[in-house]
Amino acid sequence: MGITSGIVLYAVIWFMTFFVAIPIRLKTQGEDGEVVPGTHAGAPAVHQLKKKAIITTVVAFGLWAVIATIILSGVISIRDIDMFNRMGGPAG
Repeated sequence: MGITSGIVLYAVIWFMTFFVAIPIRLKTQGEDGEVVPGTHAGAPAVHQLKKKAIITTVVAFGLWAVIATIILSGVISIRDIDMFNRMGGPAG
């Protein structure tokens, strides 16, 4: 895995983790009882995006380190998940 593919892998993991973290502990305006005119009751009242971004960065780094280690060690290769045998036989 090269530097570019490592960065792309981290970015994908970061955004996937961030999209999972966004709705956690989200407090809506409807739950607060103070809906701002012109907004939906499900709009966030307190979103805490900075805190969630920091937590996401730490979690994504841990996940990235595990996945990158698995890829670089060769424990799982692309040939292991080639269900349709498009890559031919085992690498020699």
